[in-house]
Amino acid sequence: MSALELSDVVVDYHGRGGHVRAVAGASISVERGTIVGLVGESGCGKSTLARAAVGLVETAGGTVLFEGRPVTSLGRRTRPAELVRLQLVFQNPYSSLNPRRTVGSQLADGARGANVAELLERVGLPSNAIRRYPHEFSGGQRQRIAIARALAANPSVIVLDEPLASLDASAQAQLANLLKRLSRELEVGLLLISHDLAIVRHVADEVSVMYLGRMVETAPTLPLWEHPAHPYSEALIAAVPRADGGGVLPDSLPGEVPDPSHPPTGCRFHPRCPYAFDRCTVEEPPLLELSGGRASACWLQTEGRAPAPLPNLVGTESVE
Repeated sequence: MSALELSDVVVDYHGRGGHVRAVAGASISVERGTIVGLVGESGCGKSTLARAAVGLVETAGGTVLFEGRPVTSLGRRTRPAELVRLQLVFQNPYSSLNPRRTVGSQLADGARGANVAELLERVGLPSNAIRRYPHEFSGGQRQRIAIARALAANPSVIVLDEPLASLDASAQAQLANLLKRLSRELEVGLLLISHDLAIVRHVADEVSVMYLGRMVETAPTLPLWEHPAHPYSEALIAAVPRADGGGVLPDSLPGEVPDPSHPPTGCRFHPRCPYAFDRCTVEEPPLLELSGGRASACWLQTEGRAPAPLPNLVGTESVE
């Protein structure tokens, strides 16, 4: 069993605007010592799924298991001891750190026998950071402090919700390398939520692609990057800028993400898909298991077979 296992998770929001199904039956798993990237455009449900994984939002369906135990929604009571080893790092570290307390005191809160100075050294910060306050550090350094605080609980899984989004390119690269090293050295599983496929390609062992509340593709990172098995994955990869000296702008994804309160019928991506055909508009494809440890929710793929090259399939009739 995986350290963190989400199966068919559903998350609903209710407000004045009506009912929104932010996550519509998504599954993902994280093993210790591996990095799983969760990617997709803004509004696809990534952050909601991250919060459901650690119990910050209530699920309307499916299961969330951490080390075989159900993850319950957080309330006013103290978090169960068996769930302390499941940690979350937020996008904005300054909002999650107490500006009135020193860094050392905040790390000490969660340190389970860990040495605070050693925690800071592990994330690349000097020991004198113990006596300083969060506002005295840069954005990248504050994110390192947030990671050190998560490590203080001796976690087996850390969920990171867009931890690199607010940083400049240099800080992103340094922090990405740090996460990769920590996962290997400490055998910590990382669920890395990001809209930046270039970063995810650099650090993740596996990638799950999410669109409008559902997973549309899962695969080992390099095979997915070289041969995407879903048109949405293909479009995301095509939109990544490349420093190849060609002076050619990357392709932009056509259209906009639909309103999750009124998702399209059939395949949710079909209004934006260049390969869509009649079946796509009326029948939603399941996440089909392909060979090579891959899966794709696309009618242009055949269950149990190797992923077919998408550009060669334009005009294909429905797969029976």
